Amino acid sequence: MSLTCENLTALPTLPPSHADLLDRPLFASWATLDNDGAPLVNPMWFLWDAAQQLIRFTHTTKRFNYAYVTRDPRVALLIWDPDDPYRYIQIRGVVESVEPDPTGSLHEALQKRYRGSVGEVSDRALRVVISVRPTAYRVRNV
Repeated sequence: MSLTCENLTALPTLPPSHADLLDRPLFASWATLDNDGAPLVNPMWFLWDAAQQLIRFTHTTKRFNYAYVTRDPRVALLIWDPDDPYRYIQIRGVVESVEPDPTGSLHEALQKRYRGSVGEVSDRALRVVISVRPTAYRVRNV
């Protein structure tokens, strides 16, 4: 399955003052919209693809968030600095694509990024890569 995002005009620019929050292995609070339109927030590992200006997640086709983003591609993220929790970046975006990842390669890359080692990906056959295109950034420094 592949989703596409339409009607994108000028894309926002990532504020350089907060780019480190996307480069570091921090957890993102990822908000999707459930079946009745209410927000659902989950902690997620992510990978920032600076060259493509995309945030990548891995999920399985059996999880609620997968169903939610295939129904409504609007998402939001909050990533805060653990050294200064009043410094954070909010990102609004749309799911640009959902691509099969039957080898679990993104999950393996995220294990390496967050844990420093790679273990078994038992659900690799169900894995997908969800790519989010940021549509707005908001930052805060206190």
